[in-house]
Amino acid sequence: MFRFWEKRIKTGILTENIEFDKEIIQIQKEIKDKIKKHFAGSLAIRMVDSGSCNACEAECNALSNPYYALERLGIHFVASPRHADVLLISGVMTVNMYHHVWDAYNQIPNPKWVIAIGDCTKDLGVFEKTYAIKGVDLKIDYFIEGCPPSPKEIMEGILEFLKTL
Repeated sequence: MFRFWEKRIKTGILTENIEFDKEIIQIQKEIKDKIKKHFAGSLAIRMVDSGSCNACEAECNALSNPYYALERLGIHFVASPRHADVLLISGVMTVNMYHHVWDAYNQIPNPKWVIAIGDCTKDLGVFEKTYAIKGVDLKIDYFIEGCPPSPKEIMEGILEFLKTL
C-alpha cells in the first residue's frame, strides 16, 4: 500500500489537462457574465434536430455533464419553444421536419435568435443531393461550425454569439 501512495505522489494526476481546464474556466466566466448582462442571468435554448446524424446532439448533451455544466452558467435547454430565447438547429432541414422547425421558430417569443450548429446546416454536408432535403431557410444569426463541433467549440460559439448582442 505504501508503494502505491509513493508512486501516486511522485507522478501526480495524469488525467487532467491544466491548460484546457484554464481555457474552459475562462470561457465559462465570460459566458456567465454575458448572460447576466443580456438575459438577466438565464438563457433558454430550444434545440431542434431538423434531420442530422445525431453527432451534434451528442456533443450538446455533453454540455450538461459536470465538466462543462452549462446549467451552472445560466444556460438551460428547454422542451417548449415558448420558454426559449434561442432556437438551436442541428442538421439539414428535411422535408418532414420543415414545418415543425418553423412552428418552433414561430412559437418563440420576440426577441428571438437562431443558432445553427454543425456543417450540415451551412452546406448540407453529405446530404447535398438527397431528394428529402429542403435546407435551412431561416435567418441564421450565428453558425457554430464543425462536424461535429466539440463541446468547447460549442461553448466558444455561444460566447461569440453573445458578444454580437
